[in-house]
Parts: sequence; structure tokens; C-alpha cells
Amino acid sequence: MTDSIQPTILITGATGSVGSELAKQLAEKQIPFRALVRSLDQAEALKQLKGAELVKGDFKDELSVLKALKGIEQVFLLSNSSEDAESLQSHFVDAAVKSNVKHLVKLSQFAANLNSPVRFLRYHAVVEEKIKRTGLQYTFLRPNLFMQGLLGFADAIKYQQKFFATAGEAKISLIDVRDIAAVAVERLITADQDSKVYDITGPEAISHQEIAEALSEVLHKEIKYVNVSDDEMLVALVQFGFPEWQAAGLIEDYAHYARGEAAVISHAVQDVTGKSPRKFIDFVEDYKTLFE
Repeated sequence: MTDSIQPTILITGATGSVGSELAKQLAEKQIPFRALVRSLDQAEALKQLKGAELVKGDFKDELSVLKALKGIEQVFLLSNSSEDAESLQSHFVDAAVKSNVKHLVKLSQFAANLNSPVRFLRYHAVVEEKIKRTGLQYTFLRPNLFMQGLLGFADAIKYQQKFFATAGEAKISLIDVRDIAAVAVERLITADQDSKVYDITGPEAISHQEIAEALSEVLHKEIKYVNVSDDEMLVALVQFGFPEWQAAGLIEDYAHYARGEAAVISHAVQDVTGKSPRKFIDFVEDYKTLFE
């Protein structure tokens, strides 16, 4: 670490899209932090950030988690949406209580609910309930569909001028990962002791057809959205390397979008950060070199 100040913030999931952006924004504010990573070799970008302290560990190894939590007051809790995510995060919460953490900022998901037909939304709700029972101060960040998720289709957009999903004509209030991270930063450094739950969305709800139109406008070529069946999408996800449990969960996620259940627009980004969230067209402009 390049700063002598002992960090009181721990980031988990620090090499993922939200976690890495959160780390970057903390570094830009010159706020020291500790990051729990499974591999130091795969965290080179984090090592370069001012104020970063990297600790090797794994949610499955309680001793490594307790070591990472030593002296920590605020935690950003994030893990992959895997079949064991619920138990891993629950055990992490137990370790946080043992370590006298004061505030847990959990990255959850829009519409998290114990009775949801979407497995991701159920497991997030279970962990949220567990955190509530601890008595710790908490912040639950419930973002909608990530704009950056479209980067997984960058090659298809670049070479085939199309991308695929099962969302039909439904509108979704997509959110930029950079705006999620900005909300997380403010909650990690705030003196506000009240627990909060934030639905985090972009400033507009748009369909996948409108996504295609925005891509076409910025890239100056026609990009098409192809609505496929659940079965076709499932096969494609598995071929891309997604574990079957996670692939099936993504199908459930998109069924939730297709039902029009993710079109709500929240003002959380503006309220917490004082800045308006990015529109989808802004995202495309910023990332257009990846689609060209």
C-alpha cells in the first residue's frame, strides 16, 4: 500500500465490474481500502491504485476472511451469483459480526424478494434478511440490469451487427456500473448511521430494440436486436461457458425483464451522489471502440 493510513474499508469482489470501479473511485478520492482477492496475480490493476492493500483469501476459507476483516469498519459485500453464493455470503456476514464491522454495503439486485421466481433475487433476499437480523448498519444496493452486460455481446455487435436476448419488447431501466460504484462510495464514506435500501436505475427505461437503435446511431451502422427463445439462449450461455445453474438463473432474470417488471425509474443515484445517472447513449459513446 502506498499510503500509511490503515484502511477501514474492505472491498470483496474487487476484480469484477462493480468492485473494480468502486476501487478506482475510492483511489481517485484518495481513500485507502483493502481488497480481498483470490489471486494476487489476477489483480494487477488493483495493485496500481493509490491506497490499495490487497489480501489473498476466499469466502470458503473463514480464517482468510477474518484476516481480511481485521481493523475493518465498512465492507462492500459482493460475490459471483453462483449456486453457493447464498451460503458463502451468509458465512461472510457471520465473520463480519465476529470482527465488529460497523456497516455492510451489500450489492443486491433490483426486485430482490424471498418469493421471487428468479433464483438470484431469492438468494439476495435471504442474505439481506440475515444482515438485518445482525443489528449491523446496512446499505442494500439493488441495481437493475447493468449496461456493461452488453459488452459480452461486443464481438457479435462488431462482426455480425446483432445481439441476442429474450427480453421481448419490455422496457428496462438499465444502469451504468460506474453509477452503482459512485453510490457505493458515498455509502461507504458517509457519516449517516441509518440503514438504507436503494433501488438503483438509470434515468430512462428502454427496450432492447431501443438499445439497438442507440448502438446504430453511435456506431453509424445498423445493429439489430434478435429476440430468441429461452431454450436457444440457454444453449448459447452454456456454450459461452456459464455454469448451468447460473445460465438457468439468467433465463429466469430475463423472463422477469420480459414481464415488464424492471421498468421502474429510481432517483437514488441523484439523491446519493448529487449527479444524474448516465443514459444508455452515454454508455455507448464511452465504450464505442469496443463495438466498432
